[in-house]
Amino acid sequence: MQNKLKIINDPVHGFIKIPHEILFDVIEHPYFQRLRRISQTGLLSLIFPGAKHTRFHHALGAMNLMFKALETLKLKGVKISKEEEKAAMLAILLHDIGHGPYSHALENMLMDDWHHEKISILLMNRLNQEFRGKLDLAIEMFRGQYHRPFFNQLISSQLDVDRMDYLKRDSFYTGVTEGSVNVERIISMMNVSEEQLVIDAKGIYSIENYLTARMFMYWQVYYHKTAALAEHILVQILNRAKYLVSQNIILDAPANLKYFLTKNHFDEATEEDIKRFTLLDDMDVFQAIKDWADHDDFILARLCKIVIYRDFPKSVISSKPFSEELIREKIEQTNQFFNINNGEELVGQISRSLLPYDTEKQPICLLEKSGRKLKLEESENQILFGCMENATKKYILFYPREI
Repeated sequence: MQNKLKIINDPVHGFIKIPHEILFDVIEHPYFQRLRRISQTGLLSLIFPGAKHTRFHHALGAMNLMFKALETLKLKGVKISKEEEKAAMLAILLHDIGHGPYSHALENMLMDDWHHEKISILLMNRLNQEFRGKLDLAIEMFRGQYHRPFFNQLISSQLDVDRMDYLKRDSFYTGVTEGSVNVERIISMMNVSEEQLVIDAKGIYSIENYLTARMFMYWQVYYHKTAALAEHILVQILNRAKYLVSQNIILDAPANLKYFLTKNHFDEATEEDIKRFTLLDDMDVFQAIKDWADHDDFILARLCKIVIYRDFPKSVISSKPFSEELIREKIEQTNQFFNINNGEELVGQISRSLLPYDTEKQPICLLEKSGRKLKLEESENQILFGCMENATKKYILFYPREI
């Protein structure tokens, strides 16, 4: 009989235990193995060369942190059954199972407005059928329907193990140390009060450090102007390809990607939709981009060459929107230079905004020694909170370097 209680060596967290056989079985499933071929950070390796890690890495890391969090809570007297532990670890392991190739931004394009969480639920339900109901409780926790809310808060909240893993992991692989968070310290401060996830009050500075690290990672890494531009261009490429296909222009593409280029309505996912989606990965998209770099359509070829040769347009970042007049001027110059009439495909303005901490949606609560519970912003010990309750927004103008 095969030993399924494996140990995995992870460069970020060290040794990761697989303490339940069902976890091993799910990890071995083709739906989960596909995550090996889905980048965790899209095209970020064009800016930070080390960022080559995958959703597979991240899901295992998040599962490991869930295990550690549950162990901590048990030591503090929180009653957690083996079934609950198993379900919480399954839920976080599968939280990204429905992720499409490269970027969040591509999801809506491939299957209308199907967000990856919607596809994740759909795939979880299918796995649950295969595993004869062993994922019932995991799905309940994932959807926030379980009667003990702290399980869902560990899976998805402003202080969940998903965020803790991707911050530490992305910081490690990009080399941006400002994003590194002390997850061991944060987990050691976790507690449960009235079935809600709370943080022991003495851990307030670790939480503030975590929130500021996340803010720095967004502006320095995820929303880096070239990273934002790379994601936007990726979307433009697929948009242009879908448009050309709709005009009956032949485009070579791997079969599973071609399926989504030609189909436009996904009110309810069919058996074929699911089969195609669960076979689609970054390799299909990148192969298509390589092929299209030599296409007769000037715009498509130009956009693809930007990615293949890392030859990005000129970009300028500002805290204020760029004027319509300036954008029109750049479009006209582009049209004249390339002798085209659709220069708006190569010129534009994109924006990124971030609210580091939301005081309304699942606020982080502190637990004092007296047993009193208070919101993070209500603590008289907080230092940095004032910097984090307001949204910031940046605008990026891009246009061909030739002009």
